[in-house]
Amino acid sequence: MSEIDETHDPARTSWVESANGHPDFPIQNLPLGVFSVGKQEPRIGVAIGEMIFDLKGASAAGLLDDHWKLALGLSTLNAWFTHGPDDARELRRKLSGLLSDERYRPSAEPHLVRAATVEMHLPCDIHDYTDFYVGIHHATNVGRQFRPDNPLLPNYKYVPIGYHGRASSVRVSGTPVVRPKGQRKPPDAEAPDYGPSRRLDYELELGIFIRCGNELGNTIPIGEAGGHIAGYCLLNDWSARDLQAWEYQPLGPFLAKNFLTSISPWMVTAEALAPFRKAMPPRPEGDPAPLPYLLDEADQAAGGLGIELAVTLETARMRAAGAEPHVLSKGEAATAMYWSAAQIVTHHASNGCNLQPGDLIGTGTLSTAEESGLGSLLEISQGGKAPITLPGGETRSFLEDGDELTLWARCIADGAVPIGFGSCTGRILPAT
Repeated sequence: MSEIDETHDPARTSWVESANGHPDFPIQNLPLGVFSVGKQEPRIGVAIGEMIFDLKGASAAGLLDDHWKLALGLSTLNAWFTHGPDDARELRRKLSGLLSDERYRPSAEPHLVRAATVEMHLPCDIHDYTDFYVGIHHATNVGRQFRPDNPLLPNYKYVPIGYHGRASSVRVSGTPVVRPKGQRKPPDAEAPDYGPSRRLDYELELGIFIRCGNELGNTIPIGEAGGHIAGYCLLNDWSARDLQAWEYQPLGPFLAKNFLTSISPWMVTAEALAPFRKAMPPRPEGDPAPLPYLLDEADQAAGGLGIELAVTLETARMRAAGAEPHVLSKGEAATAMYWSAAQIVTHHASNGCNLQPGDLIGTGTLSTAEESGLGSLLEISQGGKAPITLPGGETRSFLEDGDELTLWARCIADGAVPIGFGSCTGRILPAT
């Protein structure tokens, strides 16, 4: 588990003036991402206020350690992830010093780029993507719609449930969401038909990036799993609920999920989240304890993620009228997750599956126990039975063409400077 050090000092400020008081990217954050300017090759950078610090340029200028130069000079973070947690902590210390100490300003300032002028890319080459189902309130809410008397299956409280997603359709925030097509079978129909999804939905999730993985046939002990996590992003696993309802038995999600997964461009590092860790929620009385390979006292004490989450919706009519987006939900990751990030990683590798640097893992939809913190329209509209009314009088059970959906995340804790994730946005386009 990452520790709090001088890089988290609330008194530390940056000579990059826009960083001081920035809602997402103060000097206490320093998230990593990949950007380009014009026709320039993508390169690794760090968000600092309204600017991006170019690590390729800084490395070439001798501002960073020589043994980091090759990995930080590439166009993805995959090679950097192989450096492991020790180098990640040292890079964070180095960047914090460069961007806070006025003595470094003359040499570092030429490597700043205004964030508003760049194009953001995926942080790494994502070769494998796995989506879990650790949001127990979401699992219960969805299960209740299909199995009112038995919403959670018996394995849920023993096994972190997951499925392998489609890495090729993971895209960076802002990529349009083309309404998917597939087989749909309404309850009153005798046979399915094929066409655009009528029940397009979002899923509020966190993404977990794997740092150094494990060899095929080996496992990752629960006490070491935190060191295999490079950082986190926002993740929206867009879902076609009508396709899903018809196809998911007996093998689970397929075309209803694999058409697009959106992630936010900046990876908030595991080190940056140290002040916002909290205890995992106690298991309800009568629930089984995790099996020994999934149980670690340190993880139970500080494996929870104190990340505040929110979702906003802007319809085409709202956009034309200049109206503010409507807040669909607000919640917190720690209270939504039945299994911790470390437990997810350990379980994924527990059969000898080899995780690799840059692999992406989704938490699954993070809904809270309160109605104000539900993480999908499937839950908010109760499967379409209770449409929501927006401020302008429009109603929604599921997403319509022209709707723009945005995920937000921010970390707030006593004695710490708040940090954020930026946003993860997608606008729905008609089916092709």
